[in-house]
Amino acid sequence: MTLTQRVTTALLAAVLGLATVPATAAVASPAVPASGPEWTSMMHGDPESSDSTAFPGPGRGAHLAGSSVPGGVCAATFVTGDGYPMSLCTAYVERTPRRGASGVAGVDVAVPVVTLFHPKTARVLAKLPLAKGDLFGGVYGFLDARDRVVVADGTGSIVRVGKHRTADGWRLRVDARTDISRHLRGDGVTGLAPDYQGRTWFATTHGVVGTVDAAGRVGATRLPRGERLGNGLTIRRGGASVLSTHALYEMRAGDDGVPHTVWRRSYDRGKARKPGQLTWGSGTTPTYFGPGGDAWVAIVDSAAVPELIVYRADDGSQVCRMKAFRAPRQGTENSPMAWGNSLVIPSTYGFVYPPIATSGGPSVPASAPFRGGMTRVDVTDGRCSRVWETRTDRMATLPRLSRADGMIHGLAYGPYRGGVQQSGPVNYVAIDFATGRRIVTERVGAAPVDEPLQLTGMIAPDGTLWQGTVTRMLKVAPGRRTGR
Repeated sequence: MTLTQRVTTALLAAVLGLATVPATAAVASPAVPASGPEWTSMMHGDPESSDSTAFPGPGRGAHLAGSSVPGGVCAATFVTGDGYPMSLCTAYVERTPRRGASGVAGVDVAVPVVTLFHPKTARVLAKLPLAKGDLFGGVYGFLDARDRVVVADGTGSIVRVGKHRTADGWRLRVDARTDISRHLRGDGVTGLAPDYQGRTWFATTHGVVGTVDAAGRVGATRLPRGERLGNGLTIRRGGASVLSTHALYEMRAGDDGVPHTVWRRSYDRGKARKPGQLTWGSGTTPTYFGPGGDAWVAIVDSAAVPELIVYRADDGSQVCRMKAFRAPRQGTENSPMAWGNSLVIPSTYGFVYPPIATSGGPSVPASAPFRGGMTRVDVTDGRCSRVWETRTDRMATLPRLSRADGMIHGLAYGPYRGGVQQSGPVNYVAIDFATGRRIVTERVGAAPVDEPLQLTGMIAPDGTLWQGTVTRMLKVAPGRRTGR
């Protein structure tokens, strides 16, 4: 394998392993962002992982208003209170303080990098490479109340990276660090989220779940042996939802910060990993929704015919369940979007990931067409009811649902027509939440150069969609073009 091949493979593995990865409520908490009533500070939009926002997306008149080449893939982007996009990226090649895996002194591959972008032009303003560790590390994170990126690095620490204006321009630096390495034992952090009590929750690949309070005290527990975690954490006021490759957990932290299990529900993980999923098990980050915004929690299992399952968050009793998709041969690696009592689930079945990015053995079947599609399900009077299902929208990013304009925003391929599945035009699309009908299609790139990788975008207060691809950071803005 050449250096270029190694760089690309490691980078894609680092990013795609977490792309499934989570703007509704404002709270007063030391750990939870407090920059306004709507959030641009978490990968899944809010602690409940609704993947929704009160900001309108680009919509009609959307156009590519800027882009840059940050030298890597940016899996999660946040927007600070003063409007600056900050991303968690994985660099193809980056300078480091010591000899890296490339064998070149001061150079390494697949390095996690916090990157600051110009809000008007999308050009890179500053970078800060972090210590490299487990490939999952450095992708899930959030902004804290001081607009600092909170992320785990390869030293076994949770770091807070702030932006600072200097005489020479913007600089990024680690403002604070909490060592949690003794709880990791060489494991890597896969999930990181703030809660409503001022703590930061973390979860690792091999099943450690813990919290860090404002004073830096750490409490942790471990799930049963053999259960792995590949998705993010989901938080509500009363606890946290954790989904392993075998079961869904509702957890709460005691006074000592140690999480304990309130209830556990196993699910059908199928006979093997499915094509278009990264692990042998559910690919969904759990989504809180329903009465009060968090009375229910939803997942999609990984059965031969996948099912949507909705539980009551307090006691784990079942609200309803149904086939996740009407169409055959479907599945998802993405978190369901939520609005009120409704869920929207995109299908990733057949999406092609690099083999090194997957775990849990070969997929069965070995490959399948990526046909895409989405479905909306409403929960009413204890019943799950399908409202609509599309079969042609091949969403190539984790989309964002806007409660302001009633549309679902993301990047997508055109309908599958055979041949090479993930090549050709990459379009910004807006889909009507009420009907599932495509409203806007605007070309913003071309794959494989702009392969969207099922990465997460962020809608800013001004309606701009910030979206990473395999090579670029795209600024998709509202308003019509004024000329070339």
